Amino acid sequence: MISYAPLWKTMKEKGATTYTLRNKAHISGATVQRLQRGESVSTNTLDSLCRHLQCQIEDIVVFIDEK
Repeated sequence: MISYAPLWKTMKEKGATTYTLRNKAHISGATVQRLQRGESVSTNTLDSLCRHLQCQIEDIVVFIDEK
């Protein structure tokens, strides 16, 4: 399972909000909701998040083995 828990931590550290994602990173409100619900998003969205937050992919997502 993919978790976006690192994203919320990274956003807090960088002083970013969901408003920032929508208006400065140009991520739609629907996509922000998908992130909040832990649903899938495109690699383009992940690229935009990394670019805007100036971080690596592991600062946004983590894989959790559900065995």
